[in-house]
Amino acid sequence: MTAPSADRAGTGPVHLATVRPVQLAAAVAVAMLILLCVGSGRASADDQIVITGGVVVPVGRTVGDVVAFDGPVRIAGHATGDVVAIGGPVRITGRVDGDVAAVSDRAVLAPTARVGGDLLYGDERPVVARGARVDGSIKDKNWADTLSSPGWGLAGPLVWWLAVTVSTLLIGVLLLLLAPRMLAAAERSAREHLWPAVGWGVLVAIALPLIAILALVTLVGIPLGVALLLSLVPLMLIAYVTSAWILGRRILKPGASPWLALLVGWGVLRLLALIPVVGFLVGLVATVVGLGALVVALWHARGPAEPASAPEAPGRPAPV
Repeated sequence: MTAPSADRAGTGPVHLATVRPVQLAAAVAVAMLILLCVGSGRASADDQIVITGGVVVPVGRTVGDVVAFDGPVRIAGHATGDVVAIGGPVRITGRVDGDVAAVSDRAVLAPTARVGGDLLYGDERPVVARGARVDGSIKDKNWADTLSSPGWGLAGPLVWWLAVTVSTLLIGVLLLLLAPRMLAAAERSAREHLWPAVGWGVLVAIALPLIAILALVTLVGIPLGVALLLSLVPLMLIAYVTSAWILGRRILKPGASPWLALLVGWGVLRLLALIPVVGFLVGLVATVVGLGALVVALWHARGPAEPASAPEAPGRPAPV
C-alpha cells in the first residue's frame, strides 16, 4: 500500500531559507538535544547527517541516526538510531529503532512503518496509517510556539550584542598593546579636527563598499574587491573601538590611565547599544567618527618628521 502524501494541498515543506535565524538556531538545538539525550551511545559510522538535500534510506539498507536540516527524509530500510527532520517532511515505510522527530513539517507513517521510540512533531500533526506501530507515544512538542515566543525573539539580539561586546573589548586590548600611538593620534585628530574627521569618515564608509562592488564586476578587480569586502568588518570594529577610546579620554581627567579610558568609553557605548534604534544610531556615529579620526591621523602622519632646529652659536644672543 502506498503511504499517504506527506504534504497538504498547497503546502510545501518549510526550507531553511524561510526560517528566521533565531528559529533555525532553536530548531537545530532541538535536533541536537534529541540526538544527545536519546541517541547517545548509539553513534556509529553509518549516521546520516546532511545540511540540504534530504536523506533516503532504501529497502535493505541499515543506517544509524538520521538528521536532515533542509530536505525530506524517506526511511524504507532500517534506522537503528533516531530520525530528525528540521526543514522537511518525514515518510517512513520501514523501521526506526529510536525516536522520530518532525520539527517543521509532517511525518507520515505507512502501514509497514515501525517506530521503536516516540513520534515527536511540531507544526504538522503526523499521519499514522492503520497497521503502523509506534512503541512509544505521539507527542506534540509545540516547537512553533516555542520558536515564536518573546524569549526566543530576545535571544538573538542579546547573543549578537554579547558577541560584539566581547569582540570590541578584545580588539581594544590589542590596539592598546600594539598600536597605542595610533589611538593617541586618532584622539588628537578628533579633538583638533572633528568635522573634517566626520566628513572623511562618511566618505570612506560609503566609498569602500562601492569600490569593492565595482571591483568585483571586472575580472581583474575581483581579488581587490574580495579583499576590501573582507576588510570592512575588522576595519569598522577598529573604528568603533577607536571612538570608544576617544570617548573615554574625553570623559576622564587628563592623565588618566589609558586602560581606564578604554573601559569607560567601551562601557558607555556598549550600554547604549542595548537601547533599540538609539543604540544603532550611536554605533553608526561612533564608527564614522572613529574611521574619520584614523584617516585624518594617517593623513597628518604621511609627511617626513620636522628637522631639529640648529643649535645657537656660542656667545650669540638669542633673538627677542
